[in-house]
Amino acid sequence: MKARALDHFLIAALMFAAASSLHAQSPASGQSSSTDELKFVVIVTRHGVRSPTGKLDQLNQFSAQPWPEWSVPPGYLTAHGAKLMTLFGAYDRELLAKQGLLSADGCADAEHITILADSDQRTRETGKALASGLFPGCSVPVRAQAEGMHDPLFHSLEAGVIHPDKFIATAAIGGRIGNNPAGLVEAYRPQLQALEGVLAGCGAGSSCAGAPAPKKSLFDIPSSIGPGSGDHLVDLKSPLGTAATMAENLLLEYTEGMDKNQVGWGRVDLNKLRQLMQLHTESADIERRTYYIARAQAANMLSHVLDSMRQAVTQKPVAGALGKPADRLLILVGHDTNLANIGGALNLSWLIDGRRDDTPPGGALVFELWRKKEKAEYTVRTYYTSQTLEQMRNTTPLSLTAPPERVPVFVPGCGQADAFCTWSAFESTIRAGIDPGFVTRLD
Repeated sequence: MKARALDHFLIAALMFAAASSLHAQSPASGQSSSTDELKFVVIVTRHGVRSPTGKLDQLNQFSAQPWPEWSVPPGYLTAHGAKLMTLFGAYDRELLAKQGLLSADGCADAEHITILADSDQRTRETGKALASGLFPGCSVPVRAQAEGMHDPLFHSLEAGVIHPDKFIATAAIGGRIGNNPAGLVEAYRPQLQALEGVLAGCGAGSSCAGAPAPKKSLFDIPSSIGPGSGDHLVDLKSPLGTAATMAENLLLEYTEGMDKNQVGWGRVDLNKLRQLMQLHTESADIERRTYYIARAQAANMLSHVLDSMRQAVTQKPVAGALGKPADRLLILVGHDTNLANIGGALNLSWLIDGRRDDTPPGGALVFELWRKKEKAEYTVRTYYTSQTLEQMRNTTPLSLTAPPERVPVFVPGCGQADAFCTWSAFESTIRAGIDPGFVTRLD
């Protein structure tokens, strides 16, 4: 019996060692094999930590205490947010150098990178922060339109270059919620009640007795749905939408590194924040990842990303590509809306830092183009990356030994057992997710 047990132990040990070796060599685990070469990377990232965009006088009606004032105008990237994105850029340089795409230091590779940012201050400054982390002391331009302009790459609907049917968009959302917006209250009542307790001044483990009552309750917000007006495809109103804005504001307070007595008036810790953030991710799922809406609003960006990757494959100019044929890295600095739209259009999903399909500040969807040297064949790996909430709050330096979270994303329609897609299958899959009627070629 002892000999048999020893045999089983030795066999198990050998199998574990073999599996560990294969995992270490697999490009899907972050290590390139000797026959694979990373040729091009596209990073679609959200801007860094910003101040809230909502009007405080409106939000204050729902809270017993006023929401905190910020040191920058509404919607601006903070100094803390810029620092976090600089750290992320430095990590990207270290990772891409290890993968053989860029040199470890110096400015020589700066000419092989293109950074495009939306026109907002928070996106333009995020691009600059990433560039300074990637290539410190080097000249790396960040291309963006003037403040206030609607860039069709990031906001094709607002820029007026696409015209989706608002009645179909309304029906698409209505079909996901049983055409009953009031039902969202019951679907997320526990999270709404938890947020209501924070707003009303209820501390952990205590009741709301004696606390000053807010002027309004989240549950008093009427629910309705109908075709939108102006830049809004759908006019969906419910307690969930307002709560989602508040939950993200609490996230911003936490990731900005505010004193714990300021985060949710001292009533929101990490665990409570994770619970409340479900309100934001679920609201975004309904309003941004619904297929018809996502497909319309992601089409322009996805089309230009695909053209840019095809240009990297052919090494020849391709109409619609956003950089040069010799580029190795393309960074698009946009918004959580862009990431949610792409996720919905391609049916992509991820679980990162304990939250499903979340798009926190600085989070990014990454497409890596790999080439097999001996066959000249190309494959694509997709993953999502983000600093954890604690890394953001504590301004944690990032490195290969202390990395941000990075999780593989399976692409339905082309993903294989190793999570890679062949280039031809990837191209066909992404092309199928793009409605050409919503694409405007950018010059």
